[in-house]
Formats: sequence, C-alpha cells, structure tokens
Amino acid sequence: MRREKIYEDNFSAASLFIAGLLIIPSVIFNPSTEHRVLQFLFFCVLVVMSGKKTNFLLTIVIIIFIVSFNLIIPYGQVLYSIGPLKVTSGALTAGIHRAVTLQALVMLSKLSIRQDLKIPGIFGEILSESFIMFSILVSKKRILMGKKRKLKGKNIIERVDSLLLELSIQDFSGSASSQTKTTIPGYIVLAIVIALCWVPWFLS
Repeated sequence: MRREKIYEDNFSAASLFIAGLLIIPSVIFNPSTEHRVLQFLFFCVLVVMSGKKTNFLLTIVIIIFIVSFNLIIPYGQVLYSIGPLKVTSGALTAGIHRAVTLQALVMLSKLSIRQDLKIPGIFGEILSESFIMFSILVSKKRILMGKKRKLKGKNIIERVDSLLLELSIQDFSGSASSQTKTTIPGYIVLAIVIALCWVPWFLS
C-alpha cells in the first residue's frame, strides 16, 4: 500500500517509538474525557493516513462493552432508565473515559511500534520484543492470520498459550525497513503530531 510505504520510508522505528513515549503522558494524564475522545479520533485518523490496517468495528464493539460494563454500578445524575438499568452521568462518563483511553493507546501502539524496533541492552531487547509482539497482536498481522485456525476448537487457553509461545521464538529482526532513517519532513510531522497531542492540556 502506497500510504504505508510512505510512512515506513519517512520514519525510523526509534523516532516513532520516542514520539509515542512523548505522547503517552498527554493521554493518560489528561483529566478531560472530551479531550481524550478527540485524541482517540486523532489517532484513528493517523492510523488511516499511515495505511495501517485496523478493525474499527471491533474497536467500537470494545468501547461499547467497556462503557456498558461501567454502567452496572450507577452513580451521579440519572439520565434515563432502560428497564432495571439506570444510565447515570457519572458511570457513563467514566466508561467513555476508560474506553477511549484504552483504544487511544492501542491506536498509538499501531503508529509508534514497528517490527524493526531495537532498544539497546539486554533489557532493551526483551522490552522491544515485547512491544513488537503486542503490536503484532493488536494489528492482526498476517503472521496471526495463518495461525487463526489454531484458535478454534476446545482447549482455547492452551491454544492461545501455544500461539504466544510461537510468537516468542519468532525472529522479527529481518524487517525490510530496518535501515530506515527519519527524514527531515518526517521529523517535522512528528513534532507537529506531538504538539497537537499536548494542545488539550492548554485548553483545560
């Protein structure tokens, strides 16, 4: 895909990872639910622009599930009732807050973690491999698609455990984009993105 090729040619894995680390605090420490929603939507737009594949339907389902789960314990003003379930302002806001935070971080991981990420040192190697595995899992890479059938049937826990074990011994070091360096336009784009992510702090 052309957009993904442009994305990979203009940004190094290290630059994306550092940018992601600089952006994370702007999300998890932002007290405004409205601003977290804006950040989540912003990351979704960036994912689409980068050419990354993602299942937005699944994202919406997860958000609805988290929000619904939070509505079980009502608090705050009652907005309306659905049978025995009371939808309260406090529970609804808390549910949306948690749901968009989780999904915003998932979207950010798609953007900032690549298979050619390398962190110096033994601990860095372990950490980078963990990030890469997480990125593969949330991005639904082809490596998982080929193993999808293994998750069907009985003993699902054992099958998932087996899949994770296979991923743990997989060699991800041979990425084609391993020599990519961030271009000057790439640095400019990253600086703008980081700045935009911190804008909500100045609007609070």
